[in-house]
Amino acid sequence: MIFEEGRDEYWSEKFNKIDFSGLTLSSKEFEGCTFTECDFSEAIFEHCNFVDCEFAKCNLSVANIKYSKFSEVTFIESKLIGVNWTNLTLSKYALGTPMKFYKCILNDSSFFGLVFHELIVEECKAHNVDFREGDFSRTNLTGTDFSEAINYDIDILENTIKNAKFSRHEAVRLLDCLEIELVD
Repeated sequence: MIFEEGRDEYWSEKFNKIDFSGLTLSSKEFEGCTFTECDFSEAIFEHCNFVDCEFAKCNLSVANIKYSKFSEVTFIESKLIGVNWTNLTLSKYALGTPMKFYKCILNDSSFFGLVFHELIVEECKAHNVDFREGDFSRTNLTGTDFSEAINYDIDILENTIKNAKFSRHEAVRLLDCLEIELVD
């Protein structure tokens, strides 16, 4: 068994190359833990709490996050395809503690309606990701490649977009926040 029976709290522990795929993790607390090359694909996180944890080279594809909390969690070179982040605890409120994604694959995921005061998505692939109705104000999008992105709304007065790349056709959307009328 992966977890000791009756034990629900883990502090500063290292989990290496463990297969959690398809398992249900219920009412577990992890603080300061490191998960390296672990497989959480199709796992269910139910009422779990991850604080100051790191997931490195892990697979969390199609993981189901039910009423769980991620605070100060970092994902490095991990696959997070098809994750519905809207099921996080407090999804209707501001998530003040940052989640960080470095060199991850976030395709087909949803952050719909979430409010993040700090969210880092750096050198990641994020195709078909739903950020609609979320609050990502005062976001640093410097150098971000939006050249294949469509239907976005970015307030250029509230966000930093220096050296970002946009397709010519879609870049017109950047003018929406200025409340101007374009004429031919």
